[in-house]
Amino acid sequence: MSELNEYECELLDVILEAFGVRDYLTRLQLMQLFDQDEASAFAMVQILLREQLIIETGKHGEYDLPDKIILKPRGEKFLREGGFSKRYRLAQEKPPEMGSAIVQLQQENLKLQNLRLSAESERNELKQTVDRLLMLQKICWVLVALAFIGGYLLGHLHHKH
Repeated sequence: MSELNEYECELLDVILEAFGVRDYLTRLQLMQLFDQDEASAFAMVQILLREQLIIETGKHGEYDLPDKIILKPRGEKFLREGGFSKRYRLAQEKPPEMGSAIVQLQQENLKLQNLRLSAESERNELKQTVDRLLMLQKICWVLVALAFIGGYLLGHLHHKH
């Protein structure tokens, strides 16, 4: 929607208003609306189709206007609610803070990612420290066991002499 300018939005609303009481427009009526400029009419009809506000009927070429376009109920409702012109005005009035809010969220996201990475790094360092201390504890227990065994053997040998 944001690719449409104000003039195109007004033109699309004119097409929707042209349906009037009838729920369809013929190819001839569309050509009159666009002063016989089929390329412009075709482009606007494609937008209305993309927005699912109309359906087309009748045989036509790939780049030709259809024999008839029919206004869907959602097209009527869309026009009653202000149509393309209102949507365009609302898009123009969007607060500029939206961009800065996105930037703030991106900065917050980066900060949180950095915190997570530093926490993971700290956790890994602590795990390595715990692993080293557990290994030292095992070595100490082995040395204590060897000392007891050595003391027992020395005491036993010394007792025999």
